[in-house]
Amino acid sequence: GASQNITKMSATLRVILGVDNASKLTLPTGIPDSMEDLKQEITRQFNLSGNFRLQYRDKDFDNEFVNLSTTAELADKSTIKIIYMPGGSGTSTHRSAPHQRLDFDSSSSSLADTDILSSPESTSSGSSFRSQLWPQTFPIHQFSYEVEIQLEKANHAFHNSGTFLNPSTKLKSDILEGLASEMIKYKMYSLNEDFDHVALALITKHPCLKEQGSVSGHYGWKISLKYKMANYRTRLRNIGCPELSINAAKEKRGTTCKGPNQVKKPRKAEVNYCPDYPIGETKASLELERQTLLLEVKKKNQPLIKAKMERTFAYRRQEIIQDMPFITEFRDRWPALFSESEINAEFTHINTVTLLSRFMSKLDHYSNQLMKVFRKKGGAAGHKISMMVAAMDKVGCSMKWFCVATCQCACIFITLSIISACHYKFVLVCFPDSFWVVYLERSWKAMLSDMREQSPQYDEDVGIIIEGVEVLQDLRDVANGCAVLFGLVYSLNLTSPKDLRYMFELFQKVLMDLDGNRLSTKVQVLKNRLHE
Repeated sequence: GASQNITKMSATLRVILGVDNASKLTLPTGIPDSMEDLKQEITRQFNLSGNFRLQYRDKDFDNEFVNLSTTAELADKSTIKIIYMPGGSGTSTHRSAPHQRLDFDSSSSSLADTDILSSPESTSSGSSFRSQLWPQTFPIHQFSYEVEIQLEKANHAFHNSGTFLNPSTKLKSDILEGLASEMIKYKMYSLNEDFDHVALALITKHPCLKEQGSVSGHYGWKISLKYKMANYRTRLRNIGCPELSINAAKEKRGTTCKGPNQVKKPRKAEVNYCPDYPIGETKASLELERQTLLLEVKKKNQPLIKAKMERTFAYRRQEIIQDMPFITEFRDRWPALFSESEINAEFTHINTVTLLSRFMSKLDHYSNQLMKVFRKKGGAAGHKISMMVAAMDKVGCSMKWFCVATCQCACIFITLSIISACHYKFVLVCFPDSFWVVYLERSWKAMLSDMREQSPQYDEDVGIIIEGVEVLQDLRDVANGCAVLFGLVYSLNLTSPKDLRYMFELFQKVLMDLDGNRLSTKVQVLKNRLHE
């Protein structure tokens, strides 16, 4: 019944990371169905890098640890242990912060800070996708041998006598080239604060390069780096990097261009916005893969569907960004994308972070503070919110988490959005036997509706409509529907409706922590209140 559904919504595991080192793993959506998903969640939450296997306490062997081969062996409050495998290929990328060491049974692993399980050698236009978000501390890797010799001598002189280095034109160019080649691994279009970030990291590692007479000590490096990155992008564009070639001047002057807004570049902190095809693949070969994928969808061969969706990711992204197809046409070509699991996977490829687990865990994290903020809201918005909160307070325990999450998402909409009857309809009807929340409608449509307290089958009442086409249904609850809708905005490269821009900004920058340093005033105020 409903209580069983709610119980499955979350689980907690005890994870032994090493000697005298154990932590709690919170799984807001329950224990994953596959080992791969479980390992990915462990890697994300504990910032691990390197290949590892899992063991669990088996009751058949007096609770001794044995290898874990299926998540079906686990239950809430189970204990698992990580065994790092020396010599194995890394499954997550390194973090730029100083690495810490953990003592494992047979080896050790360095901490990482990324959410995607992928190769750290991803490049901007190669067969691998970027696998890292912009790091908190930018890593200054070794430059060429010639440059390192000069910097080593200059740093030695600085520490001995405080002498600063006045780099030659060639040395400065080589340093900037090395920095640009590292920055491009994270994003093509860096922000102003990114350049500050890198320039500061440079003079921190090599204090001999600090500029005399500059307040920050790195302002000149920052400006030079901006010019170097612009030149670097031009070179990549000339050799055919798709993420840059779509912004070439000849493309802007094309017959399909309708103005400056047609310039296509990442605008929502996408990491893999428009990747190149895998090495050895062409548009024709990947089209054959897509046609084979359609057959596998009919057969419901999930493992093969997952593999082919991953292989055709770059082909699909270029089609979405360059062709901008209608949703009906795109759904017919890529029906496998329109499921929760594939939207989650697509979002992970694009942003290097998992969608559903992070969205739900952050919503749960801010739960109490959100409710305090909503209860203090005044005016017409406060009146609507008070009706929702009152209805939520009356529900039974079996529906409590479901209604709290639903209420929060609806209240976020009211708090951050401009309610306009001619553009959107907001319908809230509270009956003794039902709880109706969130109905949004416009030419760009999204619908999340009708959850009934009295029926345990409320999962059939939530769906998403885009451009008048129902693309998903049976999404269980509004909170899950909001997360999936947010994932679709990225997967389909949609522009958030103007009246809902603050709500989607909150989802992106606060809940998902993507480009979270640049907030509008409205969202910044709400974020400040969440941390009071």
